[in-house]
Amino acid sequence: MAEERIDGVNGAVITFFSTASSVGKTLVSINMAAELAREGYRVCLVDLDLQFGDISNYLKLAPEKTIADVQRAMAGQTVSMHDFLTPFAYDGTAMQVLVAPRLLEDAYHIDAEAVKIMIHQLQTEFDYVVIDTTSMFSVLNLAMLDLSTVVIFLGIVDFIPTIKNMKIGIDTLKMLNYDRNKLRIVLNRSDSKTLISLEDVEDLLGDTFYHILPNDFRAAGKSIKSGVPLVLDEDETRLGNAMRELVYRATNQDYIEENPGEQGRSWLNRIFGGKE
Repeated sequence: MAEERIDGVNGAVITFFSTASSVGKTLVSINMAAELAREGYRVCLVDLDLQFGDISNYLKLAPEKTIADVQRAMAGQTVSMHDFLTPFAYDGTAMQVLVAPRLLEDAYHIDAEAVKIMIHQLQTEFDYVVIDTTSMFSVLNLAMLDLSTVVIFLGIVDFIPTIKNMKIGIDTLKMLNYDRNKLRIVLNRSDSKTLISLEDVEDLLGDTFYHILPNDFRAAGKSIKSGVPLVLDEDETRLGNAMRELVYRATNQDYIEENPGEQGRSWLNRIFGGKE
């Protein structure tokens, strides 16, 4: 169970990222947040797939406010994030959700600096902030990866283009001198039918997988249809158990701060050459 929160200590930020679409980021991030909430932690799940975010649909939520409403309210004043969160509860487990914009046009106007302020405020109010992102190296995603405590890079090995995108993503992180101590490379759908071996993929990536999630479309489909995260379902599944193990591992690793030479230089500086 969760320990009592220490005042003045910011909550951890766990960000799910990938360079390929349809790898299961949303499903895994939902289950990460739900398992942490089940353990008694105060959790906020944030949908930063701004154009096509699906967390609200997956959890069968009916949100009154979105992240776009937060940004509009922030103009010239301080806001309470709780006024814009949507609660999710199931069988005694509860967490809060900051949902993506309803309108596509709102997604284009979300400002990375405004989102950073939102996440920092959520850190003061929650033990864990779990972020689901879109699959690209955008200014917003880079800002989120910069402030994250743990980054879970999710991939699958079903097709060569997917593996290629995964390698490009990992090579880009290395090129940016990214702090590898907080990066967790996770393989999803590990036993799906494919002629590509995990050993070959790891050789290509130059990295081993931190954690492996099994392929279980039946369990995943049931979860999405019902709106109940796998880790909260009374029916135990291999995928649900593997997700619980990922939560345990990812939240019980000691975080080592960046090397002194890299402190003060964000991803935004390193990739765009600008100043924060």
